[in-house]
Amino acid sequence: MLYALYALWDKKGEKRLFGNQFSQFIKEEVELKFYQKIGKGRCLMAYRMMAGVGWAYGNSRVMPYSEQFYIGGANSLRAFTVRSIGPGSYHPQEHNGNSYLDQTGDFKLEANVEFRFPIMGRLHGALFVDAGNVWLLRNDPQRPGGVLDAKGFWEEIALDTGVGLRYDLSILVLRADLGIALHTPYPNPEKPHYYNISNFKEGLGFHLALGYPF
Repeated sequence: MLYALYALWDKKGEKRLFGNQFSQFIKEEVELKFYQKIGKGRCLMAYRMMAGVGWAYGNSRVMPYSEQFYIGGANSLRAFTVRSIGPGSYHPQEHNGNSYLDQTGDFKLEANVEFRFPIMGRLHGALFVDAGNVWLLRNDPQRPGGVLDAKGFWEEIALDTGVGLRYDLSILVLRADLGIALHTPYPNPEKPHYYNISNFKEGLGFHLALGYPF
């Protein structure tokens, strides 16, 4: 509506409200979940698929930072910390402490599979596999390799596996997950094959959280 009013006034160039440029974008997210009981209901297979896309237009070239997609963390790719993967094959310089600010994108794809089983009493265990990444839809010279490209799409999907413990207190669930990285979307000259983690220890991610990841 703001943009339409400015257009009626035939105002050219950047459009502002109270001195600030306002954003125009469209964004859509889809999340699908499926649960399958195994062994008289004592065990459970849980599946999740997520996809999201956003596009800035008109008065904007990028979506507001808070609306951009990111990946990693206790409820996502559990071998990786939040905003440590992507966009695409982009990998910031290790000495840059603020690099996580750049690891967001306009398109997100993520899939998770988790096998949940009882151990003893209220204590349960889990085995899981996570995969996904985020990408840019417009080229950014500051983030080479970040644009979504169908040609190298599958090589840029990060993959991890891991184990977890859940303690059910009825009103809430205490969760601990240990993720093990299997593949990162950025190349590693020392490890040219699919398993491109520099060493096993660096590929571990530990998370404490409340509730199930999905």
